[in-house]
Amino acid sequence: MTSPAATSVTRRRQRSTRLTVAVALLVVATLAVVGATVAHAVPLLILASVGALLLGAAATRITHAELMQTRREANRDRAAQAKAYVALTEERIAENRQHEAHLAEQAERERTASAQTVAELEAALTAAHQRAAEALKSRASETQRATEALARVAELERDLDVARAELEAAKVALKKAHEELEAQTAWRRSQTA
Repeated sequence: MTSPAATSVTRRRQRSTRLTVAVALLVVATLAVVGATVAHAVPLLILASVGALLLGAAATRITHAELMQTRREANRDRAAQAKAYVALTEERIAENRQHEAHLAEQAERERTASAQTVAELEAALTAAHQRAAEALKSRASETQRATEALARVAELERDLDVARAELEAAKVALKKAHEELEAQTAWRRSQTA
């Protein structure tokens, strides 16, 4: 297979050669008509005119063939480009599908990880609620016991105050009784004496 650069150079040379031949034919026809006109020879002028007409037709045919070949080559190039674009488009579509599949897989992994994280956080939250409820329950029972203990302490303090007051009263009564006893003993001694 020839390289694209070599093909385009070859085509340029062919086109250039063809167009050069067509131009040369037109130049020859023009020179023949001008020469016949300058010579003032009618048969030569008729012959030069017919030759110019034939050479012009040949030049037109060569130019037309060049134009048709150029169009065919351009069409082939466009068809090859279109095939290349179709192949490139199919390749990009396949890459996009692969990329979409990768993104979908990644999104699914992230969704699964997020769901797992949410489940773990919900479990941790439930456990924290249970611990908080147990702590509140424990605190409530401790508060109840503390309240009962404080009530018992207050009750014991009242009982202690009552017992102290009774003890003081008993001491005073005992002192009074002792004084009365001493007074009676002293009176009896004085009476016996």
